[in-house]
Amino acid sequence: MKIIHTVKEMQSYADHQKMDGRVLGLVPTMGSLHEGHLSLVRRAKEVANHITVTIFVNPTQFGPNEDFETYPRDFDRDCRLLQEVGGVDVVFAPNTSTFYEGGVEQNKIWITCPEMTRYLCGNSRPGHFDGVLTVVMKLFAACKPHVSIFGLKDIQQYMLLKKMVHDLSLDIKIIGAQTVREPSGLAYSSRNNNLRLQERRQAEVLSHAVTSAVKMIETGQGTPSSVIDIMEETIGSAPLAKLQYAEIVAADTLHPVDEFTPGMQVIAAVSVNFRDIRLIDNAITVVPLA
Repeated sequence: MKIIHTVKEMQSYADHQKMDGRVLGLVPTMGSLHEGHLSLVRRAKEVANHITVTIFVNPTQFGPNEDFETYPRDFDRDCRLLQEVGGVDVVFAPNTSTFYEGGVEQNKIWITCPEMTRYLCGNSRPGHFDGVLTVVMKLFAACKPHVSIFGLKDIQQYMLLKKMVHDLSLDIKIIGAQTVREPSGLAYSSRNNNLRLQERRQAEVLSHAVTSAVKMIETGQGTPSSVIDIMEETIGSAPLAKLQYAEIVAADTLHPVDEFTPGMQVIAAVSVNFRDIRLIDNAITVVPLA
């Protein structure tokens, strides 16, 4: 497994792999790898025969009061996990000074999509998705993949990246991989490691909330407003959880849904804080036909 730190070396390496006829798969991560990330690697191996995993904690997607400094980092452990899962050909691990040459403040061009970032995480994290879209574009430029895999736990990110690839006519296929969960139902997240015991137990309410929402929608019970009420009530049963949002949005626009229309694809999504630890979860479903 080769480790590359500079953009120029990564680009040259990718060019040579393409000339040799390989199908390049990319799994972007911020490190602190867990089973959710490893499932993305396994999915990538199903659709590509050369796999690059990126490890880069991107400062531009963290707000001023968020957890950039405390975000878990353990590069050696991450590399060991990738060796164990197998099939990873290269780890691209740039540092901030080389990836944002001259410093983040010198990056004058940003990818934005205001229409799809008004709600969900975009509403409470201004600028977050500008950082996500821009860094992923930079990763695409460095790694030159044919296909890239993203987890559906971050469904707003996934939808935005698909839109970016479509609107900018990028020759890259975006694949969404299903959320991987702990036995309790809690979605795997690098931030889970920072939860205290009671917080971890109470964090199970996120999956309960979106599961309850999907059940209501699929059985035709209630309105978007009443489904949101159930999600909020479920989150409220965890006294240590501070609700950021509970929303029902249309999958294509990520805008809130006022009423259910038969055949509409919708997303039930929640976000909570345990102290300064932010967790999200979601489920996507289709409103049943009459």
